[in-house]
Amino acid sequence: MSSKTAEGVNSNMDEIDRKIIAILQQNGRASYTDIAKEVDLSRVGVQARINALMENGTIEKITAVINPEKIGITVSAFFNVEVEPKHLMEVADCLADEPEVSSLYHMTGPSKLHMHGLFASNREMELFLQKKLYVLPGITSVDCQILIKRYKSRMGMKL
Repeated sequence: MSSKTAEGVNSNMDEIDRKIIAILQQNGRASYTDIAKEVDLSRVGVQARINALMENGTIEKITAVINPEKIGITVSAFFNVEVEPKHLMEVADCLADEPEVSSLYHMTGPSKLHMHGLFASNREMELFLQKKLYVLPGITSVDCQILIKRYKSRMGMKL
């Protein structure tokens, strides 16, 4: 079933695809057989649909969600990084390759990058800033907020 979204992009997902994705968002380890029972399809049918959703890019990745504190990552920080426009792509590419950077977005505003970083300590974050961020060309401003408490964190998106 093909439909048009508000942006005019075709969506080939039907209600069964949405149910499959919802199940995988709750439990990425759900077996094809278990999903098949939930959506009233054969195991092979579910496997074919998941493969198609992965091939067309609807499902980008099925992964484990790790609690950072359980592996010694105690500092979670959000950064707004202003960059001269001519250096924006170079800076974004460099930061995207850093293991401490968990997400990176180009935001509206004067060449702003919004970045989330995870660090074992404040000292590790300080070293990241000094040795990896501040040395990049075109950085004009860095604003940082440290996470105190996480109330909600959504992986994936609401369908």
